[in-house]
Amino acid sequence: MVLGAGSPSSAEAVARGAYLAAAAGCGGCHTDSERGGQAYAGGRRLATAFGIIATPNLTPDRATGIGRWSGADFIRAMRWGIAPDDTHYVPAFPFPFYNRLTDRDLADLKAFLDSLPAVSRPGIEGAGSTALLARAQVAVAVAATPSPGAWQDDPAKDPVWNRGAYLVASLGRCGECHTPRTLLGAPDPHRFLAGAPAGSDGKPAGKKFPNITSDRKSGIGNWSEDDILGVLTTGDTPTFDEVGGSMVEIVKNTARLSEPDRRAIAVYLKSVPAISSAEQK
Repeated sequence: MVLGAGSPSSAEAVARGAYLAAAAGCGGCHTDSERGGQAYAGGRRLATAFGIIATPNLTPDRATGIGRWSGADFIRAMRWGIAPDDTHYVPAFPFPFYNRLTDRDLADLKAFLDSLPAVSRPGIEGAGSTALLARAQVAVAVAATPSPGAWQDDPAKDPVWNRGAYLVASLGRCGECHTPRTLLGAPDPHRFLAGAPAGSDGKPAGKKFPNITSDRKSGIGNWSEDDILGVLTTGDTPTFDEVGGSMVEIVKNTARLSEPDRRAIAVYLKSVPAISSAEQK
């Protein structure tokens, strides 16, 4: 695949890429806002299960950013979590979910990042020695866990359901937090969105992540589409509560989605088969 091939225009590709990057929260993670860093230039220090990790520079600076990356480099990083130097990114980077991105969306994301002003950002520290084991584990998990690759719509479902399913599986990466992990560290496909223990998002342990399947007792089966839409827009739940923890930042991203895209997510989540949290091991 050649990134950018088949795009109607570079301006449209950049605009679509900007929308996708905002929905995924790329700027939030890759901007050191606390220290006045420039957008997408990296350096934000994130607390993860593998220690403090500074996010990399995504601007097209050729020395300290991704300016030398080819289209193939970008695809490999996004789909498989493998850097151009063949090292594996730690699981804090959610490439198993970006694996589902369509070729068009990957092309548009790259077009947007290439359009940014190049920012020199030397001295960003990568993952430390505590992440070496994690890198090895990721390499094993990638080899042992089948990855479906680019999203394909289900022809038996309507376009709204397919759009919602795609957003949940890729940019929304709901399963990153709400699906428990296998021993290899991959999301367990048999307990999709059924809730997960604290720390499942790769951050130090806090609160557990709730069940968001259609189970009426332990999930969100009693929520309406409008209830879900409200959470994705404002963070307010139908029980007159507010989301907390890492979901606060996720809501900042989902609020940037168009109303039809948020509605599509709600439609899809209402269709997810019920799994009782009691079934979790």
